[in-house]
Amino acid sequence: MAKEQNPSAAFKSFMDQYNLTAARVAGDIKLSQSSIRLLLGGKLKISVPIAIRLSKYFGTKPEYWMNLQAAYELTETLKNPKLASVFKAIPRATKMDSKPKVSAKPGRASKKPAAKKPAARKPAARSSKSRA
Repeated sequence: MAKEQNPSAAFKSFMDQYNLTAARVAGDIKLSQSSIRLLLGGKLKISVPIAIRLSKYFGTKPEYWMNLQAAYELTETLKNPKLASVFKAIPRATKMDSKPKVSAKPGRASKKPAAKKPAARKPAARSSKSRA
């Protein structure tokens, strides 16, 4: 796999390809210019709403922008030496018995709740109309 691209570098590349300014993009996708500058500087993460805006604007899929952001964050997190020791200390999960053990008190059968009986029906009232 190729080297993961920084989301801000990808955004800058799109802006360069289309010869766009931060002010133009900000107005077109309804974000502030400061947000665009933060995105370009890598100080603002590409969130889902931003990914949708960029995808509509540049004709990409939102997943493109989300995957760029996720891959970048994963790479950066794995480089963090403090977290590396935490990750290394996490044990691998093991499966437990598929049937949990049920412990009943010796000599006593477990009681199941009694099933509800259907309610008795009342006989329908007879009509007392007389024929004349």
